[in-house]
Amino acid sequence: MAHSKQAVKRIRTNEKARTANKSVTTAMRTATKRVSRAETAEAAATALPAAMKKVDKAAKKGILHKNAAARRKSRLQRAVNKAAAAK
Repeated sequence: MAHSKQAVKRIRTNEKARTANKSVTTAMRTATKRVSRAETAEAAATALPAAMKKVDKAAKKGILHKNAAARRKSRLQRAVNKAAAAK
């Protein structure tokens, strides 16, 4: 248990931030899974912009490091390109 008013407030704010960050992270992961688990190359290509946007937003909010965001976007794009080429 917290011993000061400041510590109590920090616990409250940290919990708010954690839930907000979790919702952004979950949305990002769901969007990337839609791309990677798409049935066809066309479905993956249509789901790609939404996933890119979610990754960018997570990076902008500081939930994901900008280099990690760039790496994820690159991997998604490469996967879509590979699926399109295999078709």
